[in-house]
Amino acid sequence: MIEISFGKLVLLALVALIVLGPEKLPHAARTAGALLRRVRLGWDSVRAEVERELQLEEIKRQAREAADRAQAAQSELDATLRKVRDAGAETVGPATIAPASGETMPVKEEPALGSETPPKDPKDSPHGGA
Repeated sequence: MIEISFGKLVLLALVALIVLGPEKLPHAARTAGALLRRVRLGWDSVRAEVERELQLEEIKRQAREAADRAQAAQSELDATLRKVRDAGAETVGPATIAPASGETMPVKEEPALGSETPPKDPKDSPHGGA
């Protein structure tokens, strides 16, 4: 900012006293003080707004980085899950493989020889469900 030493301030006050006179000098000083206060408040407001914008940009950047890290971790987890599933499929067999959505696949069970499974719906029973 502008550097005003004590000597410069005294010289400025003396010039203002000579130019304005003792009657108008207090009013001019109040006006100059109010103007300086408005400029300082405006500058502080602009500075605070810039700082808020910078903080907001920093938060957005951190959020993007966190989302990227989460996406990378999810991709790594999916790849590991696929490897484990493939390794499990080779050792156990295709009837026990779970789909990628996490749901279990239905496994068709063959009835044992000589045993007949009862029908699920009572209407399908040989005696009419009664």
